[in-house]
Amino acid sequence: MTAAQTGTAAESAASCCSPTGSCHGGAAEGAGATGGVTTVYQVSGMTCGHCEGAVTEEVGALPGVTSVTASAAENRVTVVSAAPLDPAAVRAAVDEAGYELTGTA
Repeated sequence: MTAAQTGTAAESAASCCSPTGSCHGGAAEGAGATGGVTTVYQVSGMTCGHCEGAVTEEVGALPGVTSVTASAAENRVTVVSAAPLDPAAVRAAVDEAGYELTGTA
């Protein structure tokens, strides 16, 4: 193994989620949302950082989403998007992550 491969392996072993050690792997998270539409959704079933990461990844992949912040402690997902999102699309994304969208906050 080269030094670069060893470093990568060590980073991967440090976390089961990402090389940075973060459970939040969604590309949209912290994407510098300035302006847009902010909607807060109630999501049941999230209990940890892995749950937050799964929801962040799925919702963050929706077209127009610029930022996603999931909080298992509050059972909330805050989404910033360029325009209002289709509620059915958000529900489907949350379902795909394995959780239930129960409404807006």
